[in-house]
Amino acid sequence: MRRLVSLTGPDSLSFLQGLVTNDVLRLKEPGLVYAALLSPQGKFLVDFFIANTGTAENGTDLLLDLPDPYADATLRRLNMYRLRAQVQIAPSDLVMTRGTGDAPEGALPDPRHPALGWRHYGAALPEQAIDWDAIRVAHLIPEIGIELIPDETFILEAGFEALHGVDFRKGCYVGQEVTARMKHKTELRKGLTRLAISGAAEPGTPILMEDGREAGRLGTQSGARALAHMRFDRMDGPLRAGEALLTREGPAPQG
Repeated sequence: MRRLVSLTGPDSLSFLQGLVTNDVLRLKEPGLVYAALLSPQGKFLVDFFIANTGTAENGTDLLLDLPDPYADATLRRLNMYRLRAQVQIAPSDLVMTRGTGDAPEGALPDPRHPALGWRHYGAALPEQAIDWDAIRVAHLIPEIGIELIPDETFILEAGFEALHGVDFRKGCYVGQEVTARMKHKTELRKGLTRLAISGAAEPGTPILMEDGREAGRLGTQSGARALAHMRFDRMDGPLRAGEALLTREGPAPQG
């Protein structure tokens, strides 16, 4: 479930620009940006889409496309940061529909990956029967509450750079210093990867090595493949998550 919220007012773009991980100034023109809000310690809080649908009279009103279970907390945080900014935050009556294949008029391409198709904001459209989990697993695309854990995940370990969800040239935002330091001064030793899996286990199940040491945590499973947050130095040999057996699909990821 998603919740749509409108941001209006002359400071809408500059307000978000100082808070989120991506460059929203590109939304002076119609488009869709994927971004996250981080804690001051650089940990993930929530991810969302920011849209300029090009339908507002002033051309720069924005639409936030939020995961509904996390929307109330996100809006409280945005209002806390708002201070004297000339921004109005209000519920939107629009509906988000997503799909793949031929896009309807007014739809915007999902910026994370072409396989995710398009997102349309307006009147509700017929839903397509699509296995979104299979697409996410095939293309290493995390989901909040499964692979993206609020107050725990670091976005670079979740592949945000490949998903076009972070901009390293835009300047300051909340959590920027930690994110930039991870990008430029450290080698990632763990992160999101894909494993072959035989059997099934619940997302969040610890992944153990033969000697019992924890190697990671299981994410979304689709058929014989699964996403996992792993320590890259603990991916050799057989792995187990509950009753499921896992093995590395290919060469070890590079930090």
